[in-house]
Amino acid sequence: METTLIRHAEAPDFASIIALNASEVQHTSPMDEVRVQELHTLSAYHRVATVDGTVAAFLLAMQDHVPYRNDNYEWFAARYERFLYVDRIVVSSAFQGRKLGSLLYNDLFSFARNADIPLITCEFNIVPPNEPSRIFHDRFGFEEVGTQWLGEGTKQVSLRAARLK
Repeated sequence: METTLIRHAEAPDFASIIALNASEVQHTSPMDEVRVQELHTLSAYHRVATVDGTVAAFLLAMQDHVPYRNDNYEWFAARYERFLYVDRIVVSSAFQGRKLGSLLYNDLFSFARNADIPLITCEFNIVPPNEPSRIFHDRFGFEEVGTQWLGEGTKQVSLRAARLK
């Protein structure tokens, strides 16, 4: 019987997080040891899902009013006073289909409710398309609130928000 656990990310997890991120870098952005430490320090929420002690997924999110330089975060910061921005979520291909992404999002929504944060925001690629991400975020009630082009016009993202009830 497998044991799945959601817990805070810690420095010993960073190598696994970097490897997971690299496996999906076409949908996220590059991250090395320096970058993961920087993002961890800025984050309000950085948790991992482990399966029998192995880091199988992670989610990293920033709260409003942190000095995070990111075009998508800045887009939301210009429009919303209080929010939590999902910078990235990655599930290992070896652990797909085990609902780890859903477990992390349910935990994130609980975290936001407990912190009285009314809005969770995210983005995903629509050019090139990331259909699995669209379907996943639709299930959690995210609605498109805007779009923008990035990477000198090579990538377009759908900017999404989910209001907490």
